[in-house]
Amino acid sequence: MPIRSILTGLIAMVVLLSSALAQPRAQYKIVTASKSGTYIQIGRDLAKWVAEPAGIELDVLESKGSAENVQRMRFEPGVKLALVQSDVYQAFLDEAKAGNADAGNIIRPLRLIMPLYDEEIYFVARADSPLNAIHEIKNKKIGVGALGSGTALTSRTLYQLMFGEQMPAANAQYLTNEEALAKLTVDKSIDVAIIVAGQPAKLFSDMKPEARNYIKILKLDDAAPETARAKKTYFPATIRAASYSTWLTADIPTLTVKAYLVTYDYGLQSTVGNLGRFAESLCKNFDKLQANGHPKWKQVRLELPALGQGWRYYAPMEKRLRACIAGHAAAGGPAWARTQPAGRDCTEQEWVLGLCKR
Repeated sequence: MPIRSILTGLIAMVVLLSSALAQPRAQYKIVTASKSGTYIQIGRDLAKWVAEPAGIELDVLESKGSAENVQRMRFEPGVKLALVQSDVYQAFLDEAKAGNADAGNIIRPLRLIMPLYDEEIYFVARADSPLNAIHEIKNKKIGVGALGSGTALTSRTLYQLMFGEQMPAANAQYLTNEEALAKLTVDKSIDVAIIVAGQPAKLFSDMKPEARNYIKILKLDDAAPETARAKKTYFPATIRAASYSTWLTADIPTLTVKAYLVTYDYGLQSTVGNLGRFAESLCKNFDKLQANGHPKWKQVRLELPALGQGWRYYAPMEKRLRACIAGHAAAGGPAWARTQPAGRDCTEQEWVLGLCKR
């Protein structure tokens, strides 16, 4: 072969390689929750151990929580992923089924990637409070979480399940976790702060031993009829003393809600391709997430269980994940492989979800 032909071929290969290397990395965003919560740490883990190997630059954004995340996932440019509580996702589906056009517009194009882990629900009272159990919070002044947060929806849903009535509007204060703890312990204007976070949550793990002089966590009483009603939607769990060894002296029974990784029903070929690579990277690097990420990753199973009515996986990612999971299982791989209509006032739930304004 003539030298000129060989050189021409080599030059062509260099040009092609340079062109491929020059391709910009996809720049996506994931919405999480507050900087003191677990969601933001999960988002950072996904950015480092999953997105980066897939050639995606994933910007991890703070938010008020799940309800806001659903809205931003639907409408904010660049947001391709979100972390959302199961009860919030279901609440949007329920609103859509009840005829709320805005809820339908928001939730119907959203798709699940996979379930993650259970988030513990903390009912925090002052250390000197006469309250000791979760079912004793009826008619108390409660910090229910910020507007737009999953905590606010969880707080209201749990209250209604336990007591058969909505939480009185005058008793609910929509506060961030930090604001709620300040109002609980400093000016004492609320009796209980409800906080949803996977343990160990930075908000509590950063506390010093003296914290037990100011706050306590209320216990779930299995004998209470209110507990039986709450368990229709939520599940029992334990806040472990080992998670907060600096100030917690005993395990505390509580309730949990499931966290999900969510995306949109994208059809653009480049986005489908990028998210497909993300799914493969999630499967291939799952052991690294469990070894190096937040402790909650150790509770996650890489599997795609059957979903309830109205819940759907994102098909391109589902296909990649199922193929990868099946491949690992066949090879004897790691353990894990085995707006409001006119003329009607908005309801409290619609207001909390950001579907209308008062």
